[in-house]
Amino acid sequence: MQHSEHVPLLLRFTNSICVTTDLNTQLSHLSELIKESMDVETCLLFVHLKEQRTLWKRPEKRRGEIKIHAEAHAPSLPQEQQIVLALFREFLQPNPSAAFHMNENSLTLPLLGHRNELIGMVHLQGHSKGEFTNKSLELLRLIGACIGIPLENALLYHKVRTSQAKIINKLSEAAEFKDDEAHTHAKRIGLYAEVMARNLGLDEEFCALIKLTAPMHDIGKIGIAESIIQKPGPLSEEEFTLMKRHTLIGHDLLADPEDEALTMAANIARDHHEKFAGGGYPYDKKGEEISLEGRITAVADVFDVLTSKRPYKAAWSIDRAFGFIQNLREKHFDPEVADAFLKNQEEIHFIRVSFED
Repeated sequence: MQHSEHVPLLLRFTNSICVTTDLNTQLSHLSELIKESMDVETCLLFVHLKEQRTLWKRPEKRRGEIKIHAEAHAPSLPQEQQIVLALFREFLQPNPSAAFHMNENSLTLPLLGHRNELIGMVHLQGHSKGEFTNKSLELLRLIGACIGIPLENALLYHKVRTSQAKIINKLSEAAEFKDDEAHTHAKRIGLYAEVMARNLGLDEEFCALIKLTAPMHDIGKIGIAESIIQKPGPLSEEEFTLMKRHTLIGHDLLADPEDEALTMAANIARDHHEKFAGGGYPYDKKGEEISLEGRITAVADVFDVLTSKRPYKAAWSIDRAFGFIQNLREKHFDPEVADAFLKNQEEIHFIRVSFED
């Protein structure tokens, strides 16, 4: 087989894994491309979760996620998973002897990283020409060699992002310690923001990032006196002036131009009390002077505060809060962002009732 004839195909794989940093999107693209390139009915693409001694396949519309633990009881698994498990166990040995598994109906190949460590597995079934051959194996090996190290890097990035998310969640919880009524407020804000981002047609990376960072919108309240935050009545002018400082405290705490997540989180902390037509704080910005992430979080925050009980107010009904957002589009809220929020009212309602305070 002349490898040069497959250069365009291998470039497609390289581009597929480099186009996004979202692991689920990468795996989806790779799985579809392998299926197309190998001309098969089924492609199961697993990644190796080393610490858990588990192979994991992302969920799809027609099929849920698959997890195969190294100590799984083989007879209880479907036939294709038994094949994958056998090869998985082989590669967990100090000196694995089996490099692949192939018969007429299926082909299974490990994916290796830069130190020949197991990164994942590819399992194929149903070749259009009736059976798998040595040419099938050679092509899949080429594909595996092309995507192994990039996929390893993607997994490392995903691990770092997961750790980052845990740290951000802890910081968000720290900001809520002063507010007894807001234990799940931050989580809902992230979920609402993700819904709006998707409805606005923003890419997967932005959607994932705003879900991660929007919960930090009130991190600056760490620097505000508890007596002000929990005051049961209206704030005095002096108290409100102090309260408004949480936007700048949050921004200064988070700002880091070299970190994408912290940059977005800082923008959100600073901008989520600005108003689309002006009159907000801290800088009285208008329109697109306000960051998009700030405009999105503003809608999420106002809706959630309205539908939550606070020391100074009773909770509004969800329908009443939807009406408030509708009435203040173009004034308080970016109209496109408000429409993106109102587009999926059932999903917003589900989030609100699923994560009660």
